[in-house]
This record gives sequence, structure tokens and C-alpha cells, in this order.
Amino acid sequence: MSKRHLAFVCQNCGAAASRWQGRCEACGEWNSLTEEGGDKPVGPRKPAKGRLFKLEPLTGEAKDAPRLPSGLSELDRVTGGGFVRGSVILMAGDPGIGKSTLLIQASAALARAGHRAVYISGEEAAAQVRLRAERLGLSDAPVELASETSVEDIIATLSEGKVPRLIIIDSIQTMWTDAVESAPGTVTQVRGAAQTLIRFAKRSGAAVILVGHVTKDGQIAGPRVVEHMVDAVLSFEGEGSHQFRILRAVKNRFGPTDEIGVFEMTGAGLREVSNPSELFLSERDLGSPGTAVFAGMEGTRPLLVEIQALVAPTSLGTPRRAVVGWDSSRLAMVLAVLEAHCGVKLGGYDVYLNVAGGMRINEPAADLAAAAALISSLANSPLPADAVYFGEVSLSGAIRPVSHSPARLKEAAKLGFARAVMPEAARGEAGDPAIRFMTVGQLSGLVADIAALGKPRPVAEPRRKDG
Repeated sequence: MSKRHLAFVCQNCGAAASRWQGRCEACGEWNSLTEEGGDKPVGPRKPAKGRLFKLEPLTGEAKDAPRLPSGLSELDRVTGGGFVRGSVILMAGDPGIGKSTLLIQASAALARAGHRAVYISGEEAAAQVRLRAERLGLSDAPVELASETSVEDIIATLSEGKVPRLIIIDSIQTMWTDAVESAPGTVTQVRGAAQTLIRFAKRSGAAVILVGHVTKDGQIAGPRVVEHMVDAVLSFEGEGSHQFRILRAVKNRFGPTDEIGVFEMTGAGLREVSNPSELFLSERDLGSPGTAVFAGMEGTRPLLVEIQALVAPTSLGTPRRAVVGWDSSRLAMVLAVLEAHCGVKLGGYDVYLNVAGGMRINEPAADLAAAAALISSLANSPLPADAVYFGEVSLSGAIRPVSHSPARLKEAAKLGFARAVMPEAARGEAGDPAIRFMTVGQLSGLVADIAALGKPRPVAEPRRKDG
């Protein structure tokens, strides 16, 4: 009888080592190797005979994957139109962000539509899930509920009777399988449990959603191989101090990967936000220096958000640069372009940049709006309240065009904005007569226009060392 070998597996990246060591050679994490039982026997084994399968040509009729609408339009937008039969989705987010609330609402909507929905909780008792459903007003929904962590027992139960259309596993870190000799929550167990559930989903045609934990830096906990095994990875983002929640597709085999769904956390659960731009601009402070409205794009959806900047004289030898909701590297680049090509000296100032509402911007089209907010704060000059900004700033100081200009302008006109500051090259694409275009070719031109409206502050003198 062959013996099972022991391996030391990194709990951060899943790399295996033959002996224990203090630092993982794959990811560099310290004290992350734990001893686990391998899932393969040691010694020679006679290979099993394979089975024959059918090969098909490239030509043929391509059929769209059958989808099941979830009943939540924002969730359907992110997934690409609904849940695909036999697909497996990994959803991750910070603790308390609202993952369980969103999934219990989706399962209740499907159950009320006549589909079999099953909610398996490995972290909470069934009574706790019932209390949440009662608070959300979903107690009458025919959702089947259980509190179980054994993957073999879950599959045996779900295989009886009608195949469920939606199965929610909350969470994958609490599941364990007899096929792996290690403790629940370890890398080997998470990988083995996920593989078993994926095989069941492909065989039965049920859509499975796995809830995943996240680490301190926001990455999905467990081995990275699980993200490659599933069909879609969704990230549920938001700040605890804001009521906005954003569902973002990080990976999606059956739909786009740049769409977002916006929700608002209320006492009755998550409410879908059909017009996120209006929500993000609802608490806008008009007439304040250092604020600019950015006309951005998230997937196919135009989104208007407010960028706030504060430029203040520093009392430190090295000025501070703090960013919330934007890439700190792009802020450093914009500051360098302002100093090198526009004559704006910011070496004696602290710079703070914030995207209002807890939104995170990833596209370079926000460069022009960020630069406008910075100059507005430095010159103590409020920007026009009815103007939006978008454009990419190059290292030479030129304003480069960005994609989807008509959609950005249409969204701005719908919300009552009268003018748009955008790249010179985008004039031919814009066609909305309700918006007055103010095109700029160089960042220095925008700086001159803003500085003319206000009186610049005196540049702080650098601190001198005594002696």
C-alpha cells in the first residue's frame, strides 16, 4: 500500500516545498509554510486507461450560452446578462461589505421566479441567515437553506431531486473534502473543495457562486489557482463609511471584464443604482476651489465623479503626496508635467487628491480633471460648476484624446452640464449640441486659463538648516 507524502505548502501563494523554511521562495512571504498531507501517493502507479472522446471541427454553428437572469439588473450587467448554466463564479470582498446580503437577495429573486435556489452557509448557522432574510423582507422566498461544510455531503444532497439552478457556497474557505488530508481553510483544502464543486457544476448544469475571503491588502485569499479554475471573478468593493458599493468583474469568460454594478447600502438591503453619476454628485460642494467633475467610463457605462484636490504649504522637509481612489504613480506624473512644462512649482506644497464617494478610477482619461483640480486649489480659483473634464496628459504636456467621447458628453448633458473641457483631437467625435466644447491641446493652456481667474498663493520657501 502506497503512503501519502507530506509537503509544506505556502498559505499565501500555494507553492509547495519538500521541507519547512521560514520564507517562501515563490512569493517571499515569511512564516507561511505549513505541513499538509499531499493528495497524491508516493511511488509508481499504473496509469489508468483513458476513454475516447469526440473531436469537432472549428466550423459549425456557434450558440450563445444560455443565461439565467438573476433578477438584479446591476448584477446581470456585471456577469454579462445573467448566470450561465454550469458556470462557477468566485465573489470576494472585505468582511461586512455586503456579499451575503447581495447573494441572498439574488437567490430570493430567482426562487420567487420559480427556480430552485440553494444557499449553503459554512460560516453562519441557518438561524442567522433566516434573521438576515427577515430583516430584508425575504422570508417568504422559497430559498433552500443549510449550514454545512462537507463538500461530499453537499453534493450528495444537491444531487437528489431537481437540479438547482443556483447554488451559493458561503464561503469556500470553510469547505473541506475527504479527498485531501489537511485542515479546512488551508491552500490544499480550498483547492480540492473548489475543484470538486466545479466538477459538480459542469456535470449538473447548476450555476455555483463561491464566496471568498480577502487578505489585508485586498487580494483574494487562498491559492491563485482557484481564480484560474473558475469562470468569473467578481470583486465587491466599497468603503465602510460610504453607502456606495461597487461590484466589478475582474475575470469573466462569458462577458465583459470592465463593467461595474453600483449599489447603495440601506437598512432594507442593497438597492440598485440606475444612475450612478447623479448619486456620486449628489453631495457636491459647488463653488469650492480644488474640485473638478470627471466624465469617465466604466465598461460601456459613462460615469461622472468629482475629483477633489488640496494643495497646502508644507511644514516638512519632504512634501506629502496622498491619493485616495486614484493611482499614485499617475499623480506623480501629472505633478512632474506641471512643473516641467507649465512652470508650476509644487515642491513646497503638500498635495492631497481624493475621488469622492469611495469610487476608484483606473483610466488615464482622469489626468486632465486631476490637473484642473490641482491648479484650482493652488490658484484658489473655483472651476466652472457646469463643466466636465476628461483627457490624458502626456509627458510632453500635450492632451491626448480618449475613447468614448460622445458617451461621456451625452451623460454630462443629461445631468445638466453645459460645457466640456476635452482634448483638441476629440472635437470631431463630439456631436452633442447641448454641450459647449472647450478644447485644449497643451496642459499649459489650461493652467493659464485657471490661473487667470484667481490669485496664486505664494510659493512656500524651502526650510533652511541652521549652520
